[in-house]
Amino acid sequence: MLSDICHYQAISPLLASSGQPDERQLAEIAAHGYSTVINLGLHDDPRYVLPDERRTVEALGMAYLHVPVQFTAPTREDLARFCTAMAAHQTAKTWVHCAANKRVSVFLGLYWHLYGGQTVADAFALQRGIWEPDAVWERFIAECLVA
Repeated sequence: MLSDICHYQAISPLLASSGQPDERQLAEIAAHGYSTVINLGLHDDPRYVLPDERRTVEALGMAYLHVPVQFTAPTREDLARFCTAMAAHQTAKTWVHCAANKRVSVFLGLYWHLYGGQTVADAFALQRGIWEPDAVWERFIAECLVA
């Protein structure tokens, strides 16, 4: 079940987010009609990555976009790449994930506020339901909100 995926969130008919899905869960994501997977996690920690996620996703008939975000050092360039990917796939059924849906929840909040016109409170409701950002992420959010 999709709900078994770490921090799974069904956001809209075209968007869901989560922590790292395994191969079986990626097949289920494809079976539910998702056509795009955007991964904000890194490929360097075996606790949070698959051996070859791109190949797995593409073999299932989905597009795979990797926007690696260093958890301890997110950048505005990372956010810009993420926003570009989201805009390019806004009409596709898209699954966005990282290791635990923390990076994703912040990036979606920023995207919804900066490009979707949502209030900060509404845009960050997903993030508040998943985690409380540390000092690095609080600073990053604040810097992006004044840009």
